[in-house]
Amino acid sequence: MNRLSIETAVGLFLIFGLACLAYLAVKLGDVHLFGSDRYVVKARFANVSGLKEGSSVEIAGVSVGKVSRISLDNYQAFVELLIDRGIKIQEDAIASIRTQGIIGDKYIKISPGGAEEYIPPNGVLSETESAVDIEELISKYIFEQKAER
Repeated sequence: MNRLSIETAVGLFLIFGLACLAYLAVKLGDVHLFGSDRYVVKARFANVSGLKEGSSVEIAGVSVGKVSRISLDNYQAFVELLIDRGIKIQEDAIASIRTQGIIGDKYIKISPGGAEEYIPPNGVLSETESAVDIEELISKYIFEQKAER
């Protein structure tokens, strides 16, 4: 009898542990089993240097979504953003690529506009600002200094 209760306790502990591992795998992997509570908004940028899939999308410093896909279309970067359902973005909002800190990760900052119309799901953000390329600015500064000599 004692042996049976120990085996039952170990079995229940094992099942509980496996259930916890499965839960963590689903949560950390950002897998949505029963659909997503986000909608897609698209944007075109001339340059997305350093931006990655999974990067944060922020409004007023608050994370409201993430970058789901980056592709090339007509020599422009085409970015799909997954935005939380409760967040509405005005049609004249500006999406810009920013850096967290001096050499941190890139993210997309959305500055709200003043329009009363909102972008529908699968809509396009028309106002965008590309990433600033620090290397290009530094090389431009260095070569200007050499040209003046």
